[in-house]
Amino acid sequence: MLKPEIALLLRIVDEAYEKKAWHGPNLRGSIRGLDTRAVSWRPAAGRHNIWEIMVHCAYWKYAVRRRILGEKRGSFPLKGSNWFARPEAMTPEAWRNDVARLEDTHRQMRAAIAGLAPRDLDRIPPGSKVSNAAIISGIAAHDVYHAGQIQLLKRLAARAG
Repeated sequence: MLKPEIALLLRIVDEAYEKKAWHGPNLRGSIRGLDTRAVSWRPAAGRHNIWEIMVHCAYWKYAVRRRILGEKRGSFPLKGSNWFARPEAMTPEAWRNDVARLEDTHRQMRAAIAGLAPRDLDRIPPGSKVSNAAIISGIAAHDVYHAGQIQLLKRLAARAG
């Protein structure tokens, strides 16, 4: 049985990622049903597309898990950090693989959160300036922020034809 503090954080993280929420689309919902044309469209040169935003979200879920567990950097499957250029050959298979990466990193992060004790929430992990509770609530806000950004990009892409 999860402690109420942990259960609340998991509920917030789940709403931001995939559960029905009052605020509108969550991150998973914002990318559902998109094709490679939609996810690779850019509003302007040098701007991120939906695909890059989605992989960025996967990276930060990995970073949250790593921080709350005290793990070292370097186990994210893509080279680099934060923003990742996606393949020139944007195939449906490559998109599905990155969506699966997002799903996998979310599940791993969620399991790490579920394994915390309430006393761990106030702890500030090495290399961080904020507590585990702030990191966890922050990743939920991060998901919602980027879900909204993706919704806007979808509308702009549709107008651009």
